[in-house]
Amino acid sequence: MDRIENVRKVVDEIVLNIVDAEERRCAYLHLYGVSQACALLAMKRQENIELATIAGMLHDIYSYANMDSKDHAHKGAEMARDILVSLNEFSEEEINLICTAIYNHSDKLDIHGVLDEILKDADVMQHVLYNPLFSVKANEQKRFDSLKVEFNLQI
Repeated sequence: MDRIENVRKVVDEIVLNIVDAEERRCAYLHLYGVSQACALLAMKRQENIELATIAGMLHDIYSYANMDSKDHAHKGAEMARDILVSLNEFSEEEINLICTAIYNHSDKLDIHGVLDEILKDADVMQHVLYNPLFSVKANEQKRFDSLKVEFNLQI
């Protein structure tokens, strides 16, 4: 039983239903990119790689399922909880950790739990790596500066 792949199957079903090809491409790039960045950060910080990867896959699922980003972190935490419960493979503690990280991921200026911080930093990494020529968002600059130090990047 591979819980990451089971979550990805659910996410893929949702993303495949996005009618607009450009939005569908962006959804795949962003969800898989954040998921991979979560795995990298969890490895580096010696945290739970599986839960981090899953949080990354689900963090913006509400936005892409509904094509609505308003309050997507909070609504997405509820949707992620429904998905995780329906898979019947996660403990209540694991579900709470993942959903809390999703709930808090848009709040880039405050510090929350370990998994929350991995997800926030992974989201910033994917935003920057999507196109390194784009300007870093003002609310993400401090996190990006910290990530550059953590990874010893000279940009």
